[in-house]
Amino acid sequence: MKGMDLTVQILLAFFLDLLIGDPSRYPHPVRIIGFFAKNLERFTRRYFSNPILAGGITASIVVIGAFVSGWTLLWALRQIHPLAEAASSVFLIYTCLSIRSLYDESRPVLNALKQNQEEQARKYLSRIVGRDTENLNQKEIVRATVETIAESTIDGIIAPLFYAFIGGAPLALAYKATNTLDSMFGYKNNTYKWFGMIPARLDDAANWVPARLGGALMALAAAIIGFDGKRSWTTVQRDGAKHLSPNAGIPEAAMAGALGVQLGGSSYYEGHRVDKPYIGSTEKEIAMTDISQSHKIMFASSVLALVALMIFRKLLESNLT
Repeated sequence: MKGMDLTVQILLAFFLDLLIGDPSRYPHPVRIIGFFAKNLERFTRRYFSNPILAGGITASIVVIGAFVSGWTLLWALRQIHPLAEAASSVFLIYTCLSIRSLYDESRPVLNALKQNQEEQARKYLSRIVGRDTENLNQKEIVRATVETIAESTIDGIIAPLFYAFIGGAPLALAYKATNTLDSMFGYKNNTYKWFGMIPARLDDAANWVPARLGGALMALAAAIIGFDGKRSWTTVQRDGAKHLSPNAGIPEAAMAGALGVQLGGSSYYEGHRVDKPYIGSTEKEIAMTDISQSHKIMFASSVLALVALMIFRKLLESNLT
């Protein structure tokens, strides 16, 4: 019996994510990946004195393990019934997407700001960013939230979709494992400066194409829903490469240009000041409404990415047949 088409699986996963998001009380594969990676870190640090080597071995095992586990599970279910394989694939791809959870986790920051509860807003913000939030003022809270929404539009939405369309659930899981490793180990502190080097570079490589594709899609999405798409794209071209990360500056520039605000500047991480280049221009002062505006661009970019990648896959299939 023929199974469900991969494009249909991704569509179902996309709408499942929009519908239910990321419930906190079920064994999410990404949480399992994180648990495995943390325990593997202890093992590799114990048996390999070179932290770069230990980090590289950890990253290799986790990423390859995520791909092989996904592939093996789907293969086993296919022996039972093609629809069992398809249902599992839909679920696995859904767990790699973060559209609804990105909205659900950033929306409380805006709600708290609307109620003049800056302390509560900083608390909510601390759950979704790596920077110190204790002393941020309102504009800095908004800036951090908008930057996070912009960056996560790539690594939480467009990149998983990109890899799902190329290699189905196993490749999407491998990407998500790569991204999880970077979020766990990609810090330049004493603990992870060397151990996290290979995981961070691996994440940079995995996001290189999705970030550039995403920058163009975000600018186009902004234009479609009434923002300044032209300014968004020119800001990507002008400021996209300024960021310390080879990829993060692109979606930030697309978002900054679309909204007409300036992102970047100084932030503190574990008490250490990090001066990031400014991205965008001060067409207007950043305000709390920019959080809800960035949500609109994020949702529009997600739909546009889904449609664009569907078309790309269909064209690719037609050329191969």
